Amino acid sequence: MSMNYDVIITCAVTGDDTKVTKSPHCAVTPEQIANTAIDAAKAGASIVHIHVRDPETGAFSMETKYYREVVKRIRESKVDVIVNLTCGMGGYIVVGDNGLSDTPGPGSDFCSQEDRMRHVIDLCNEGKYRPDIATLDCGSLNFGDGNRAYVSTPNYLRKGCQILKDLGVKPELEVFDTGNLWFVKQLIKEGLIPAPALIQLCMGIPYGVPGDPGHLIAMVNTLPPDAIFTSFNISRMQMPWVAQSILCGGNVRVGLEDNLYSSRGVYASNAQLVEKARTIIEAMGARVMTPAQTREKLKIA
Repeated sequence: MSMNYDVIITCAVTGDDTKVTKSPHCAVTPEQIANTAIDAAKAGASIVHIHVRDPETGAFSMETKYYREVVKRIRESKVDVIVNLTCGMGGYIVVGDNGLSDTPGPGSDFCSQEDRMRHVIDLCNEGKYRPDIATLDCGSLNFGDGNRAYVSTPNYLRKGCQILKDLGVKPELEVFDTGNLWFVKQLIKEGLIPAPALIQLCMGIPYGVPGDPGHLIAMVNTLPPDAIFTSFNISRMQMPWVAQSILCGGNVRVGLEDNLYSSRGVYASNAQLVEKARTIIEAMGARVMTPAQTREKLKIA
């Protein structure tokens, strides 16, 4: 393990949690999401990771039309950036207290792997606004303190990897716990992940892997050979984790999906978070990679 001196910044511009709309910087409409992604790219992000929302309600959405508009606006801006679309929606099940009699409960959106990826499939088939990267959440997880779980089984993931392989879209493998990483290695063994594997180590999300250096180091030490990894931590640990990830040989992710603040009580924009990350990276003697350099490293056409 050694420090990474050539660092990719990913900005996760908005997530699927409707509570983040409490920030005045949280983008809701496709135009707002595209604009905040463009601003993050101008600030130094090589990759923008995107969820979309229903512009009327602010609730998260899986609609292709919103993804299409966001990608269209980014591409037409002529700002060079790698577009990374989530495929994480459609995995939530809220179980009832009485087993199958009241399951699934309100808030469930569980659907097939194809439907979770419908927007990516549609945009690739249309050809004009295809993404460069799409995410796969590489395991199931108890999400919060109640009865909500995210379900992503081995066969669902195999199907998702095959879909992206057929479409020619780079998978980003989202790892929320140590067993997720174990299964990523299995996917690579089965020939479902093109080299180099792009792995995102997601730290501190209840109740996945705890966000401490010991757990990160343990996972870094068991990464598959030649993998390229990013790690992030949430809330007030987002910026300290920029340094932590680089010291462990990784890349960085910041953005409003994971943290709303630049300092205690002060809301940040995505561009401000990218600028702060860039300051940390450069103060450590590393450099921020451009989108062109990132494409070459990740082998994205």
